[in-house]
Amino acid sequence: MPRQPRLDVPGLLHHVMARGIEGREIFRLNKERDEFLERLADMVNEKGGPDLYAWALMSNHFHLLLRPAETHLATLMQRLMTAHALNFNKRHKRTGHLFQNSESQGDAPVIL
Repeated sequence: MPRQPRLDVPGLLHHVMARGIEGREIFRLNKERDEFLERLADMVNEKGGPDLYAWALMSNHFHLLLRPAETHLATLMQRLMTAHALNFNKRHKRTGHLFQNSESQGDAPVIL
């Protein structure tokens, strides 16, 4: 059965969680966590960016509590996660997906 569409409404508070594919690490180095947080801060500080209330980064997943303003949550998450995956793959000389696919594996990003 296909998953239900997400509520992607600017102004709605979201708990977002994303995991590494097959439970693998998405952060191996402190530098990767720092770069992820810098990207997130840049998005928050943009005109019309989301309000960020809380975040937690673990080696194989992350949580965000945020309220999108003008930009839809899906757009924000795509920008954040794609940039991280590209940099991670380049740094660690790997290819392929970094995050679990929400449609096929039901896990990420999950908006609760």
